[in-house]
Order: sequence, then structure tokens, then C-alpha cells
Amino acid sequence: MRLILASTSPYRRALLDRLGLPYEAVAPRCDEEPLKTSGKPPEVVAAELARAKAASVAARYPDALVLGADQLVDLDGEILGKPGTCAAAEAQLRRLSGRTHRLLTAAALLAPGGRWREVLDTHSMTLRALSNDEIRRYVERVAPLGCCGAYKIEGSGIALFEAVEGRDFTAIMGLPLMGVSAALRAAGWAIP
Repeated sequence: MRLILASTSPYRRALLDRLGLPYEAVAPRCDEEPLKTSGKPPEVVAAELARAKAASVAARYPDALVLGADQLVDLDGEILGKPGTCAAAEAQLRRLSGRTHRLLTAAALLAPGGRWREVLDTHSMTLRALSNDEIRRYVERVAPLGCCGAYKIEGSGIALFEAVEGRDFTAIMGLPLMGVSAALRAAGWAIP
């Protein structure tokens, strides 16, 4: 069966490449803002966004197995998404400095006929107390504008953290491969 990743994220593609499976990457077409501002709990929003992305691609490729994913930061019930600008990235890091937040990574696999398999990975992430100079230097050097929470932990962003607790470290980079592997095996794929 044809596998499609409903994402153009280079991070998600690099992670899915680790499984050695043939797949295509297709950009999803869905408006994320109404879900992010719906007032629903962050874990519900992450799961609904992953499903919406998969469903938007499955509508164009109904005979394919489609994998959608989304990631967001939950800071005391408030959703932080991708900052988009340097000023917003610095503001997010100031808010997260010295605090613990949850990083939620959801994946949704949609098979032809409408069968869903879903994964939600939660990590507890504690940033150390950061000075304004550290924040400014980090944002200037790394430009984490497309990363929720304004950090790229797979690179030098790890130096911002005091503690990280969770089950599947690949989820931090955008795709929980242990859960995705289980969902793909359940859908009939041979992994490894």
C-alpha cells in the first residue's frame, strides 16, 4: 500500500527515513488556527491537528495510507506554536525560561476506508533559567522560527535545557517513531 506523509517538514521526513520505508511527502491543506484557538485541551488540539492533516491529504489520495503529525507546546494549558519571527521566538523563550512545560507530539495514521491509528507522545521539558543575552544569541544563531517553543533540541538547543523526561526521544524532533512504527505494523507494514 502506498504511504504518504502529510507533511513537508524536513525534520519529519528525516525521522520517517530512519524506518527505511518508501513514502511520499505531500503538503496538507488545513487551517490550523481554528483548532489552536478553540479552547480545547492541548492534547486534544494536537491529536485533532494530526488527524486534520492526514484527512486533508487522504481526500486527494483515498487509496493511500496517510500519516499526519503535529506538535505543540503546552505551557500551563496555553498552546505555544511556531514563533515565526525572531521577536516572537525570544518572547517564547523568555516565557519558558526556568519553567517546565509539556511538548505534545501527535501522529495519526489514516487507512483507506477510514480506519485511524493514533499516537500521542508527551515530554516534560524544563528549560534552565536563561538570560536575555543567552536568548538573543540563541535566536540569532539558530533562528528557530519554525519550531514550537522556539528551540531545536536536536542541535544546540539542548544547552537550553535542565531536564527532559519522556518515552520516545524522536517525538521531540517531530514524529514519535516508536508509536508510528507500531501503527504501521498494525496496518500491515513489515518494520523492520
